[in-house]
Order: sequence, then structure tokens, then C-alpha cells
Amino acid sequence: MKILVTGAKGFVGRNLCAQLNNIKEGKAKCYGDVTVSEVYEYDIDSTVEELDSYCRDCNFVFNLAGVNRPQNQEEFMQGNFGFASTLLDTLKKYGNTCPVMISSSIQATLAGRFGTSEYGKSKKAGEELMFEYSKETGAEVLVYRFPNLFGKWCRPNYNSAIATFCNNIAHDLPIQVNDRSVEMELLYIDDLVDEMISALKGAAHRCEFDGVETVPTADGRYCYCPITHKTTLGEIVDMIYSFAEQPKTLNIPEIPEGSLPKKLYSTYLSYLPKEKVSFPLKMNVDDRGSFTELVHTLNCGQVSINISKPGITKGQHWHNTKWEFFIVVSGHGLIQQRRVGSDEVLNFEVSGDKIEAVHMLPGYTHNIINLSDTNDLVTVMYCNEIFNPNKPDTYFEKV
Repeated sequence: MKILVTGAKGFVGRNLCAQLNNIKEGKAKCYGDVTVSEVYEYDIDSTVEELDSYCRDCNFVFNLAGVNRPQNQEEFMQGNFGFASTLLDTLKKYGNTCPVMISSSIQATLAGRFGTSEYGKSKKAGEELMFEYSKETGAEVLVYRFPNLFGKWCRPNYNSAIATFCNNIAHDLPIQVNDRSVEMELLYIDDLVDEMISALKGAAHRCEFDGVETVPTADGRYCYCPITHKTTLGEIVDMIYSFAEQPKTLNIPEIPEGSLPKKLYSTYLSYLPKEKVSFPLKMNVDDRGSFTELVHTLNCGQVSINISKPGITKGQHWHNTKWEFFIVVSGHGLIQQRRVGSDEVLNFEVSGDKIEAVHMLPGYTHNIINLSDTNDLVTVMYCNEIFNPNKPDTYFEKV
């Protein structure tokens, strides 16, 4: 398929074009049998001739072009309604009745606080234009009313509070929150792109609207993205500030698949300045080597790096409930374990040439010995709980 994307340099356009090109180049193979042969990227700096050529050849249109922050209110209608008219007239010129998707906004409901929105009125006019076009030509139209969008490449200090918060907090700049209790419905850019590709495959999700609420229905006039997140402005801000503390606390937030924290954390990271992309870790160094904590989790323990100098033995202790994995990634060593109260020793010879994980069993005193005379032994250690100095659950006893 030949795909035309208008507004290709905008936030949604950049992300959509990137994934369409990944499909075209065979890099994204998770979308089944969809094929893309060309991606026509149209934006404000493109020519009329290019639009003419693209509208003649394309098999699907994603119309993402629009005006969000004009200098005067009239530009809303010119940008959001005017260009849509030009696009549809050009398609009609060539008798091209391919499907056309248009990005509208929840503000087009003109419900509640959106009742006087000039932006919403311009988006509503664009929607009605699309529906009339469909009646006239028989072309399929897909009108999406997007809620608040967020994700990588979104422009801060423009029309996205999350982009502004992520950017400012990442750069140690102040933010302004007038009402922490304001409720927001959020749509993540990757979920939006996946829905766009579903639409491309003829599997768009349909709905109607009850005020600003989406009502899924198979034959709905509108389309929607089925995965969104509802939260408050205060909760968003608190999460982003906690992400900013990660280099100090080493705490990784809970990020289950599909969760808002996972998507918001990835978004925050995309705004980090160069000087924050890397950060120092506290190395606990002595004449035996070093021990460095890498990552803490809220409920699933921590990961550390242990370096033992040649001939050094570390450990010689046991735990009641705490357990660990020792994973040697470089060097040659011996891990020994003995059940407390027993004389039997379990020996595990380990090497970075054959990486394996060895359980440190509760109730077994254990150690790790560097068998090399010349090289350091480097071990990744996972522990099921973060170290608590007030209750360390660690008891010295030689193997």
C-alpha cells in the first residue's frame, strides 16, 4: 500500500511515519500481513505539486495536519477545516476514493468545559466535512477524537502538559500545577500508532460519544483507540518527580506491561538532557574488590555488581529468608554452599565463558572464590529484597 501522511513532521506524524517505514523495510513484523510500499510524508513545507502527486497515487490517507497554537482564533478554522477541504478536493480531482482517517479531538464534542472551544469548533467542522465527503464519494472515513496524547518526540511548552512536565522536571525547571485533582484521559503514542495500523488493515475500533465518554459500538460513526489511561494531574506529576529521583534512590517504578507508569517512564526518559543520560553509582571498595548496587525495585528486590580480586573469597554468611542469584559474567570462580548444621558442601565452578545463574539457598551459608591468580571475578547478583540495615538477615559463618 501507498500511504499518505499529512502533518508528517508533527508529534503523531513522526511516530506513525517511523513505524510505517519500519513495516516497509521489514523491521516491524508484528502487524500480520499488512504491507507498505511507499510512505508519502506531507507537511507545511511540502509543495502543492507534491500533494497533488500523493493524492493521485495513495491507497490510504492519514490526515494529521492541523493547527494547535495559532496567533489568532481564525487560524483554527483555516488550518483544521481549510486544509481538510483542500485535501479532499485533491482526492476528488483524481477520483481517488481510498479510506481517509482524520485526527480530531475530544474537544470536538463541545461538551462541558469544551463548549466554547474555538479549537473544538474547528475540529467539529472538519469532522462534518469528512462525513459529507463520505456521502458524496462513498469513500470510507475514519474520524478519531483523541484525548490527551503523550510519548516521545512530543513538543514541550506547546499543547501537551505531560510533555512540558517531563521536559521541565528532566531539566530541573519549575512546573505549574493549578489543580492537582483535575482528571485526565491519556493516550500513549505507541497505542495510537497501533490503532492507526489496525485502521489501515480495516480493523478500526468504532464508537459513538455520550458527551466526552466513548461508547464502543460496531457500527459507530466515530473511531477510537481502545487503550487509554484515566488519572489525575497530581498523580502524573508525582510519578514524574519519582522518576527524576531514580539516580539517587536507584528505585525502578513498577512497570507492568501496558501500565501507565511504564509508558510515562519511557516518555520522561526521552526528555533527559545529555548530562543526565549517565549517572554515577556508589562503589563500596576495599582491598578485596568492590560491591555496587545497580537497581532497586519496589517489591522485587535489587541487582548489584560484585568484583572480587584474584584469590579473594567473599560471602561466608547465610540468610533465613533472603535468597540470591549469583551470575558470573567475567572470570573463573567457585561458589560453595553448605546447609547450616550439615557438613556437606555444594560446589559450583563458574565462568564468564559459560554464564549461568546459581541460587543462594536460604539456610545455606555460602561464599564465592576467585580462582584466578591474575584476573578479577565479576558477578551480577540479584537479591529478592533490598538490603535493610535494621534487619539485614545476614549471619556470618564460614562454609
